[in-house]
Amino acid sequence: MERFVTRGQKRPGSDGATDEAPRGSEKKRIKVEICDDEGVKEEDEDAAFEEFSHPIPWQKIEADGLDCDYALLFSKEEADHLFKQLEEEVVYMKGEEAKVQVFGKVYSIPRKQATYGDEGLTYTYSGVKHSACPWTPTLEYIRDAVTKTTGQTFNFVLVNRYKDGQDHMGEHRDDERELDPLCPIASVSLGAARDFIFRHRDARGKQSHRHIEPVKLELAHGSMLLMNPPTNTFWYHSLPARKKVLLPRINLTFRRILLDSKK
Repeated sequence: MERFVTRGQKRPGSDGATDEAPRGSEKKRIKVEICDDEGVKEEDEDAAFEEFSHPIPWQKIEADGLDCDYALLFSKEEADHLFKQLEEEVVYMKGEEAKVQVFGKVYSIPRKQATYGDEGLTYTYSGVKHSACPWTPTLEYIRDAVTKTTGQTFNFVLVNRYKDGQDHMGEHRDDERELDPLCPIASVSLGAARDFIFRHRDARGKQSHRHIEPVKLELAHGSMLLMNPPTNTFWYHSLPARKKVLLPRINLTFRRILLDSKK
């Protein structure tokens, strides 16, 4: 693809040393293309996950104003177990909370959503304010793994559950005023692999005045995509519907809410 660059497998915030894959883990090629993938089949995994400690290989993704890091954060066994735990723990929104307002009209969200985080935090998007539920043990564990890996702290997570490929997320930017603009957004994917598309703000719609190719990724089971500043300033992102995907996916986007904005 044009304007797409991958670099070295360097951990964000590291001194430039290349990380090695976890000992005993399988080598997996990171896909950066549209694929007809029907997802990851679930398996029973009752063993408790162990303390997160292994280094992971990173892939750098760059374009005009886009700066992301991608890695497989959890092994398949860990990811299977985490998915199962989240299915038991997360309580999703219902009724009016499960709707959004777009250009004055109210629509049902084409997926399930939930918000968790530190006590007292709220997050407003699409015209609706949501209060953070207390962290569940599994969300807390994943948050700590993300923090340990990235060196960034997060106090809020938006949970999206896609029952299959019919559920989707429209093109948007995470530019709400509550978000710390200097903190990356960490997106952890569990379950079916799905396509994720970035589109530059100057290359959207019929009136676009620049030709900039979209950046297309496949987000794998157990992966993490770190969207660093200024990505959300210049690029919209979406998760399009994919009819061939038959299995569910849970996505966790960890964010840092500015406490001053809550006053």
